[in-house]
Amino acid sequence: MSEEEIKEEEVVEEHHEEPKKKGIFAKVKSAIVPDADEQAAIISTMVRITVLAWSGGILTLNYVAIPGVPQQKIDPTFIASVFTGVLASFGIQTASKKGDGTMKMDKNGNPAGGPPPVTAKDIEAIIAKAGPTQTIRIEQAPLKIVGVSTEDEKPYKL
Repeated sequence: MSEEEIKEEEVVEEHHEEPKKKGIFAKVKSAIVPDADEQAAIISTMVRITVLAWSGGILTLNYVAIPGVPQQKIDPTFIASVFTGVLASFGIQTASKKGDGTMKMDKNGNPAGGPPPVTAKDIEAIIAKAGPTQTIRIEQAPLKIVGVSTEDEKPYKL
């Protein structure tokens, strides 16, 4: 073959992408809980537990004297509200004082002096008073509810 007929060779470069190296925390995280939603829930719970421990520790140190360490007097109102807020996020209610520093309970373990808890019979009575009802269960989203108008209705004008 002549020099004029030089064949061009295509150079194909193969890129081998190496998987990103995972750190120890990423390996543990993906091994324990592979789902991103579950990972977010676990992280959320861990943050709440950390805030609970911090606020509980600060409140405890406000009332406990450690020998050799001067006790700091702070207003515990904010920290107590953070503490009760985090407890509420876990579904725990704190007791409230009733004048003498104790909370009175009835024989069922409910706070005394307050309204009685709602029972199934109470709920059934409320539903019976409401008249005819219909329960609709929607399993798909999004849902758009559009009212049906009749031809007799005139549109509102300003």
